[in-house]
Amino acid sequence: MIASAIGALEFNSIARGIFAADAMAKAAAVELFASKSICPGKYMTLVHGEVSSVEAAIATGKAAAPGAVVDEFIIPNAHPQVFPALTGTAAIAALAAVGVLESYSALTGILAGDAAAKAAAVDLIEIRLANGIGGKAVLTLTGSVADVEAAIQAGEAAIAHTGLFVAAVIIPAPHGDVQKFLV
Repeated sequence: MIASAIGALEFNSIARGIFAADAMAKAAAVELFASKSICPGKYMTLVHGEVSSVEAAIATGKAAAPGAVVDEFIIPNAHPQVFPALTGTAAIAALAAVGVLESYSALTGILAGDAAAKAAAVDLIEIRLANGIGGKAVLTLTGSVADVEAAIQAGEAAIAHTGLFVAAVIIPAPHGDVQKFLV
């Protein structure tokens, strides 16, 4: 399966989220990339596949859980680094400058990560979603200072319209003790 598109739904009900995830998987040729409860008491489903299949799955999920969808998106051509960053399996050989972007919503973290990776020559380290961080998302990435600055700006711009941006920082040369906790 070509995983060029990614779609996501966040639900305010775990039960309705599970029901919708099942409907999504049955409705279209997509793979459930993630489908789980998230803090604080919500449910999130991510699917990937071809654009038309992802669009069909998202439409089905929304129809299966009316009134329960609190956030959604479709990225038609997701950057390939998004998937390993979401699973914490990104292969990062060494850190240069580090950028950290924080948002109030799990899904906005994915949007910011995709925009950041497309904007500059950076490596996404991780897109941490919701659990253990109060429903927030934290994006970490590395590259040259200039590229990290451009990527963080692009990530922030991608989610600015949501009002869910919390903070972003750039660390030009992270201390060795900090580095070991980032990779």
